[in-house]
Amino acid sequence: MNFGQAFAELVSSEGGYSNDPQDPGNWTSGIIGKGQLKGTKYGIAANTYGDMDIANLTLEQAKDIYKRDYWDIWQLDGLSHQVPDALVFELFDAAVNAGVGNARRFLQRAVGVADDGLIGSATISALDRALEANGIARVEMWFLAEKLEHYTRLKSFDRFGRGWARRVVKSMRNI
Repeated sequence: MNFGQAFAELVSSEGGYSNDPQDPGNWTSGIIGKGQLKGTKYGIAANTYGDMDIANLTLEQAKDIYKRDYWDIWQLDGLSHQVPDALVFELFDAAVNAGVGNARRFLQRAVGVADDGLIGSATISALDRALEANGIARVEMWFLAEKLEHYTRLKSFDRFGRGWARRVVKSMRNI
């Protein structure tokens, strides 16, 4: 899977502009009612990109941000084989939707190492062993379970959880 394919698939889950005042991601502070309500567009949120004119963000600008901040960050060198496309996409999707640190921790929990949010040799070795012993489908399911569990712990799950759960279900159906 290349970046263009992953971006096309992911952005279809993100949608257009939203400035729901009950969504903490739409506020520059990340806290409802604090900072400026700038919204979210194509998954690019005010709580992460507070200096950006979110409402007028173009798809090409969003694509550049995705590539730089959410795709190129996955350095998984050291595996004895290539990371399967399905898992590459899930890492990318989780980084966009739940944050890079959380995506890294989902992976670490899925493969049974300390979840410090740093991808190093211990994580790479554990991922390699998990893929070898269990296959991509099982590792991806473990990853998605960690992602879904994260969502259920969020205060905003009652309001936004249905959409997050659908996102996970869509991934599960593609395994």
